[in-house]
Amino acid sequence: MAGAEIEAPAGQDEACVVGIDFGTLSGRAVVVRVRDGAELGTAEFAYPHAVLDRELPDGTRLPPDWALQVPADYIDVLRHAVPEALTRSGVRPEQVIGVGTDFTACTMLPVLADGTPLCELPDYVSRPHAYVKLWRHHAAQGQADRINALAEERKEPWLARYGGKISSEWEFAKALQLLEEDPEVYGRTERWVEAADWIVWRLSGSYVRNACTAGYKGQYQDGAYPSRDYLAALNPDFAGFVADKLDHPIGRLGDRAGGLTAEAAAWTGLPEGIAVCVGNVDAHVTAPAAVAVEPGRMVAIMGTSTCHVMSSDQQGVVPGMCGVVDGGILPGLWGYEAGQSGVGDIFAWYIRTHLPAEYAEKAAALGMGAHEYLTSLAAGQKVGEHGLIALDWHSGNRSVLVDHDLSGVLVGQTLSTRPEDVYRALLEATAFGTRTIVDAFEAAAVPVEELIIAGGLTKNALLMQIYADVTRRPLGVIGSAQGPALGSAMHAAVAAGAYDDIRDAAHAMGKVQRGVYQPDPERAAAYDALYAEYRLLHDYFGRGANEVMHRLRRLRAQAAS
Repeated sequence: MAGAEIEAPAGQDEACVVGIDFGTLSGRAVVVRVRDGAELGTAEFAYPHAVLDRELPDGTRLPPDWALQVPADYIDVLRHAVPEALTRSGVRPEQVIGVGTDFTACTMLPVLADGTPLCELPDYVSRPHAYVKLWRHHAAQGQADRINALAEERKEPWLARYGGKISSEWEFAKALQLLEEDPEVYGRTERWVEAADWIVWRLSGSYVRNACTAGYKGQYQDGAYPSRDYLAALNPDFAGFVADKLDHPIGRLGDRAGGLTAEAAAWTGLPEGIAVCVGNVDAHVTAPAAVAVEPGRMVAIMGTSTCHVMSSDQQGVVPGMCGVVDGGILPGLWGYEAGQSGVGDIFAWYIRTHLPAEYAEKAAALGMGAHEYLTSLAAGQKVGEHGLIALDWHSGNRSVLVDHDLSGVLVGQTLSTRPEDVYRALLEATAFGTRTIVDAFEAAAVPVEELIIAGGLTKNALLMQIYADVTRRPLGVIGSAQGPALGSAMHAAVAAGAYDDIRDAAHAMGKVQRGVYQPDPERAAAYDALYAEYRLLHDYFGRGANEVMHRLRRLRAQAAS
């Protein structure tokens, strides 16, 4: 566990809130002063089981494209990170008036009516479908394809709100996979719950579906889910899915879900009864934390993956979007979400699998990490000098193609290609992926005026400058290392009644540095030429001209069976 004090402790009577960000590999807690958003103490707890993508804790093997988690790890975040953050802050427990949470999404778990995860039942410890399906669980692509094809055939009105495609990462695809691959576990499932709502349930004793995941990941539009007839056409046994396992009262973002239970108070060291905010998604809570409360300000939360969120006063049909939801981020505006399934994960994979020993030794001799060392070498290059183009699909494509059976590509290697060349090409590929998303917004008459970057990758100045040059837009940077946790704390302040709404909280507590990186016209022009090549490859492999990636995926699955 790690953390740091950020600012001086609050006064003895100053109100504070706690934000808890449940990420892919760890959970982070931050104690925040209500009046100005000062972050007084943080702590992080790494999930003991991390991501289960090869086998369950008992050794049961998993097929390709699975990504599961153990829900008890989330409770351990409450037991460890929250008390530690409180201790480091110097804040007395009685000064805390509320707690807010956010989660990766779409992260789903099957539970009993009282919230007990099925994987905690002795009969199901060896059943993969009884565990949490993490956002990056992509094994339901076949179900997602059928969901999309049927919706298009029937002209389902909700499909356009998601850019014409539903992702394999989302609630219905994962649930249909559960039904068709393990009907016994599906039958035992009494509630199909977003982890964002499950953790609030454990904190408050109240199960409330949050409006964010319901709208973006659950196809909940204009007050309704997909119809029973539609679900029955997918699979007769799926007809009652919404009524029997999913439908539940929906809480607005920033509302109070309930009071902290005695059990959760014992875990966290916080006062029983304080406000517990309705759940939310890590990317979406970050927007107000970055003071992105006006139309046209896109926030890119860059970590293992990237999620792009933006509010607009324009409603448009943007191809390949993860969703557009009325009030999905901020009240009174249309909230858009897009994303890239792999960003930091791609860089980490390259270091883990392709870094030569001599490079590791040179980096160590200079007192530098591998990423820092490769970045320093890549930074000395001119745009296009390495002669490479990469596609950033190592974890599939979330936007705009919505196809998780796609895979990575690198074109232009020679015997003179160096590790730093490939590394820079991968950095650039993720920037091209973001520009593709921005272009899709602009083509749909939904203007993107500014990019604000949050997440751990803001520390890489070369990467940030590449994004500014590639997108031809100024880049702002959130003024917090814990953007999602800060955003959750801000929503907690609203739930506790300290602010009337999240806009007021954002102006008082949010943090942003605007225009930190400006596009360079010469480099931007050079990147335009490279981006044109990227788009050729993007459309060739991603829009049906060459299905080699899908064929390879099928061959891999056959070999693994």
